[in-house]
Amino acid sequence: MVPPSGVTASSAPASAPFPLSGRTKASDHDPGHDPDGDLPRIVPRRHMTRWLTAATALLVFAMVVNSVVRNRAFQWDVVGRYFTTGAVLDGLLLTLWLTGAVMVLGFLLGVPLAVMRLSANPVLRTLSWGYVWVFRSTPLLVQLLFWFNIGALYPTLGFGVPFGPQFVTVQTVNLLGPTLTAVIGLTLHEAAYATEVVRGGILSVDAGQTEAAEALGIGRRRSLRRIVIPQAVRSIVPAAGNMLIGTLKGTSIVSVLAVHDLLYSVQLVYNQTYQVIPLLMVATLWYIAVTTVLSAGQSYVERHYARGAARELPPTPLKRLRLQLAALRARLHAATVSDARLPGGRR
Repeated sequence: MVPPSGVTASSAPASAPFPLSGRTKASDHDPGHDPDGDLPRIVPRRHMTRWLTAATALLVFAMVVNSVVRNRAFQWDVVGRYFTTGAVLDGLLLTLWLTGAVMVLGFLLGVPLAVMRLSANPVLRTLSWGYVWVFRSTPLLVQLLFWFNIGALYPTLGFGVPFGPQFVTVQTVNLLGPTLTAVIGLTLHEAAYATEVVRGGILSVDAGQTEAAEALGIGRRRSLRRIVIPQAVRSIVPAAGNMLIGTLKGTSIVSVLAVHDLLYSVQLVYNQTYQVIPLLMVATLWYIAVTTVLSAGQSYVERHYARGAARELPPTPLKRLRLQLAALRARLHAATVSDARLPGGRR
């Protein structure tokens, strides 16, 4: 490279503030390396407000935990005694069965309804919209009570020719018991929400995927089944996981129908022993435990469907905990080193 006129290599100052070459020594950028003692040491900024906020939050948390643990009104010995009794475990199993059955049936009904919402057929689109509108507008408790008293409207149910004679008839009261009524009511309610979840997942897929399938001569149904829905699952899983946890907690409402779920089983016990608070704590702890397991499982499912869509898969709950602990140790180590390098503590 030719230097500018009037400037030669020998005319450059002997000690320039910046080196002429792009290479510098590692010691020039090391704030802790100062052989002559002339450069000021760089100390990380102290976030006192952040530490005070964290300390205050930990103090409040410790006070709450202490008040719960040391409060004798909770009767923790009674909680431990009834936590694994047969009646409570039977109610827990029924709650888990209701949750699984309602979620599976809800999505089996919600997927066709979502496809109908996106259909070009105005009749199917309107019927699907009307279903979602009705069941999302009505409280779940009202729906359950309505289905529980459906025998007042239809004393008998029959199978036969539409608008014609019936070949088989059955009494509604004998057909729909409390458990079956709860399954029907919860399924129809969850299907309305599953419809919107699936529809949102399908709409999240880029329209170019469908256009490319049409360009290759792939039919609409096959494109939806083999291309769109597999990609939409990645967006459906988080909302479906949220629905699953909501359904688990929502099953407690079937206790008004005398279905022996977890909450109703606990109520039967404390109606005899009058130990309301500890028995409610038993149900609460079981709900927390099951919700924690479902949340952890949801993270693994999301990680599975993130393959191919992300360069780096999201961390698992255990890995996320290890990373947070490692970051905390690194911050504590950095704070210790910076304190040791302050004036008066220089090594």
